[in-house]
Amino acid sequence: QVQLVESGGGLVQAGGSLRLSCVASGIIFSRNFLGWYRQAPGKQRELVAGITSGGRINYADSVKGRFTVSRDNAKNTVYLQMNSLKPEDTAVYYCNAQYAKSYWGQGTQVTVSS
Repeated sequence: QVQLVESGGGLVQAGGSLRLSCVASGIIFSRNFLGWYRQAPGKQRELVAGITSGGRINYADSVKGRFTVSRDNAKNTVYLQMNSLKPEDTAVYYCNAQYAKSYWGQGTQVTVSS
């Protein structure tokens, strides 16, 4: 059974930082593309950051220079370090793993107050 479990969300003031973690089980973690997505109320889910099995990284323009994605294959964990948070970063953040199939976590709420 595949599971992706996110943690690290919460309430933070603008300018603050949070670190999200996503622990995966039931997949060959090292082979997967790993992505962090977010969905704000009334908006579509969007890719925030992704990291390939080979370590290639891409970011949404809105988070470049503020967010950092990383992976630890030994721990089956992907991280999203979020700095200089803005109220517009408020959303539910989801972890996604893709190889032969696509799997999603349950999401973790990030709320940034102004």
